[in-house]
Amino acid sequence: MQNLVTVFGGSGFVGKHAVRQLARAGWRIRVAVRNVNLGYNMRMLGDVGQIDLVQANVRNEASCRRALEGATAALNLVGVGREAGRQGFQAVHVMGARNVAEAARAEGVTRIVQMSALGADANSASKYARTKAEGELAVREIYPDAVVARPSIVFGPEDDFFNNFAGMMTMLPAMPLFGGGATRFQPVFVGDVAKALAKMVTLEECAGQTYELGGPAAFTFRELMQMIAAETGRKPLLLPLPHAAAGALGSAFDLVQGLMQPPITSDQAKLLKVDNVCSGAYPGLEELGITPTTLEAVLPTYLYRYRKGGQYADLDEREMAALR
Repeated sequence: MQNLVTVFGGSGFVGKHAVRQLARAGWRIRVAVRNVNLGYNMRMLGDVGQIDLVQANVRNEASCRRALEGATAALNLVGVGREAGRQGFQAVHVMGARNVAEAARAEGVTRIVQMSALGADANSASKYARTKAEGELAVREIYPDAVVARPSIVFGPEDDFFNNFAGMMTMLPAMPLFGGGATRFQPVFVGDVAKALAKMVTLEECAGQTYELGGPAAFTFRELMQMIAAETGRKPLLLPLPHAAAGALGSAFDLVQGLMQPPITSDQAKLLKVDNVCSGAYPGLEELGITPTTLEAVLPTYLYRYRKGGQYADLDEREMAALR
């Protein structure tokens, strides 16, 4: 085993895959999470004794320091897609990132990797994108050689994007195409992101770099909705919704997001006005020696659960008989 890496937010969707990749690379791993009871199965991702859990909250620098004691590297994956109580964009993306970096510096950590997002922009109208950029800056003020990862929409069996919209299609006869459905995305496979993060923690040549992580192809929002419909066997009516109407709808959902998970918030409506694709100005997966996985290869492996007949919905009678 190599040295110790502390992974903040390691029990999340991307975190679990990153921890597995770091374990395969031989690291000892300390997974720092707010609720330790929710990460009870993390130890099974590596060898006996290779992975441990500790309670930490990025909004509390003292807990960050405890989580970083003896660590060589730190990987901060903590982020929120919508604000809820104390888990606000400013508190998590900026103050939290700064707390981790300051604690890492105090504990003598030599490598820090900060998870940001594609589209991070200090001048963005979206608070999410703006605070992601501010978080990058906060970390690099302390660690000029920090590594920054900016993924596009991350897809995989437990993702929020494709699962949420597939679930909506099982209940709604029509789906809104926010902004007319023309916004472009470059979905990236969670396994590829995890491999990239493990390399960023390990490889010296990654120091100080910013990586844009996108898949091999870009799709419009309309095309993504059509793909989800095709994979789930659904035929929803796709209704174009202008940006102004999407913003108004998001503002209405802002009022009730404490009671439910809304399909869109006012801040997300602002994000949907801008394409979420790699600019080409920064290195990506290929520069890390990773061949991007196609969306078409993975999406069918988990969206089958939203078909009316489940995973066997498209089997003919002979195939069904063979399974009996």
